[in-house]
Amino acid sequence: MTHAHSIQPQLTSDDRRARRNTLVLSLAQALYMIGGAIQITLSGLVGHLLADDKSFATFPITSYVLGTLISTVPASMFMRRVGRRTGFQIGAILGLASASLAAYAIFELSFSLFCLAMLFSGGYQAFAQYYRFAAADTASDAFRPKAISWVLAGGLVAAVAGPQLVIYTRDAFAPVLYAGSFIASACAAIVALGILSFVDIPKVPNASADGTPPRPLREIFKQVKLRIAIFTGMVSYASMTFIMTATPLAMVACNHSVDSAAMAIQWHVLAMFAPSFVTGHLIARFGRERIVFAGLTLLASAGLVAVSGLALWQFNLAMILLGLGWNLGYIGSTTMVTDCHRPEERNKVQAVNEFMVFGLVALASFSSGKLLHDMGWFTVVTSYLPLVALAAGLVLMLSVRSAAWGTRTSML
Repeated sequence: MTHAHSIQPQLTSDDRRARRNTLVLSLAQALYMIGGAIQITLSGLVGHLLADDKSFATFPITSYVLGTLISTVPASMFMRRVGRRTGFQIGAILGLASASLAAYAIFELSFSLFCLAMLFSGGYQAFAQYYRFAAADTASDAFRPKAISWVLAGGLVAAVAGPQLVIYTRDAFAPVLYAGSFIASACAAIVALGILSFVDIPKVPNASADGTPPRPLREIFKQVKLRIAIFTGMVSYASMTFIMTATPLAMVACNHSVDSAAMAIQWHVLAMFAPSFVTGHLIARFGRERIVFAGLTLLASAGLVAVSGLALWQFNLAMILLGLGWNLGYIGSTTMVTDCHRPEERNKVQAVNEFMVFGLVALASFSSGKLLHDMGWFTVVTSYLPLVALAAGLVLMLSVRSAAWGTRTSML
């Protein structure tokens, strides 16, 4: 059987621009994710501190995801009109405003204001989620999976810097806890605003080079590959969020320290992004579907480790497996999505993808806290496994249907 890498197209001179954009967007990703790591680590704890009903402790994270959900389509349509660079800078401004508001809410002991800040922060995430797609905009077919994975590799900086910033800034305004960490997040957004001024991506055309208009969404979504790609992206991201959201609260409840919870998140974020330096190569070598299937397998393994016990090493290992699974599943599914649309169709297809992904992520983040409070940690870490199994089965079906297990799959 012919190996996938032997039939990959060669890099073109156009990839010089793509490589520059990938570097800029990777730096922007790092800065965005520094703030994200702070919010992932602290939002549940701040929610528990401020909420009268402790079962709503993770609602700030849900607000964050809801903000992303309601902003994904407007963000994509806005960037179609004004371009990627302006859109991404607007997102960074939202990040600055939301982090500042979050710090103010902590000083005021206002749970509702903190949730509002997280809602606006979701707007920042909505724009930032398109960084990976933007890196692919000017890339050749050969460079596209690498561009996507290298942008996400920017999160590796956040894996180290984010949790450390939590540790060093959480007491900056003692006795008011955690406000300093959100001010650090605001500073990261300011730097990102400047970095994003170097994005160089032309506006999307209204039609193809030969004048063919974009296909309607109904026709585009007839592609089985696209439907499965979106579903596996949904499952990969939602499963990761479902477990990750509950983990700091579960660890503190099991008498592990807040610092231990922050370090578990650090290991998790490190595992999410460190493989990105090679994920693009793996996709080119083994094919999209095989990498997605491996990611789903790792996500399931995280649940099995988590259910095996409550020791610190088990929490840490589960977080590492969860991060690795997200990386392979999410990057692989993203690359599959980019295979299924033309340049002039990218905004609407990507908008639908992000809306579907964060719709399930919002449900996962909210139900995680409720399920942890009402039914316990072991229920949380087993209840998502059937969905992962379903996604894995669909990927296997696609591989068999396209005869691509071990070769690069062509668009259905």
